[in-house]
Amino acid sequence: MSALPAAYLRPGSASFSDFLAEVDPGLLPGHGHSAGAAHLAAPHGTTIVAVTCSEGVVLAGDRRATMGNLVASREIEKVFVADSHSAVGIAGTAGLAVEMVRLFQLELEHYEKIEGVRLSLDGKANRLAAMIRGNLGAAMQGLAVVPLFAGVDPAPRVPVLRTTGERSPGRIFSYDVVGGKYEEHDYHAVGSGSLFARSALKKRFDPSADLPGAVRAAVEALYDAADDDTATGGPDLTRRIYPVVVAITAQGAVRWTDDAVGAVAQAVVTGRMTNPGG
Repeated sequence: MSALPAAYLRPGSASFSDFLAEVDPGLLPGHGHSAGAAHLAAPHGTTIVAVTCSEGVVLAGDRRATMGNLVASREIEKVFVADSHSAVGIAGTAGLAVEMVRLFQLELEHYEKIEGVRLSLDGKANRLAAMIRGNLGAAMQGLAVVPLFAGVDPAPRVPVLRTTGERSPGRIFSYDVVGGKYEEHDYHAVGSGSLFARSALKKRFDPSADLPGAVRAAVEALYDAADDDTATGGPDLTRRIYPVVVAITAQGAVRWTDDAVGAVAQAVVTGRMTNPGG
């Protein structure tokens, strides 16, 4: 059996992406795109929303990907569990975004194996910011990735909700294309329908809501975004395609089943039959 290459045995950073940049940078998201990349027809993911609640935070995303004026996919997944207590949603160039999420998941797992402890939530948010910054070249060519990161830190550092002074264990981080990281409060949205989703959440957000209440608010916001943004897909009751919802509490990050989200989507659509504006 041949020995492992020396790079695999050399002590170094606990960051897997740093290791990959040294050993095989071609495997990093966005590496090697040419100056003509902006003209590529690449599917784009759209609206992601995050809502805090008394138990934690909910991250939800619609299922549509667009390519120009075409619907590239009706059932793409844009929200992923990152580790036991965090999740990430993606907007932007779908292929690069999914690559980045997979690398981020591996980055968190690798750090825990090397260091023997988990990264703090702030540490996770910082690592994701560094990965987005590494995609800057592709972003400047039109292949941007703009994620939304949310989670609960097992260490009890909890923010105070500005609206009521009550504590929520859930935290939300947004980013710009150059890797700037910003902590958001109460709720946030990214993607082409984010303006409409945030406007909906501005009216619907309830800091004292429980987890099901936060999920309902997130699905309502995605419905409103789809109502005004052609790139955002609403609940498709005929095909049984519903938003992807991940709920993060002190007990961990859990993706809701399609049946559970479908029941919420059905209730939202039924309510809009009598009150279309919500």
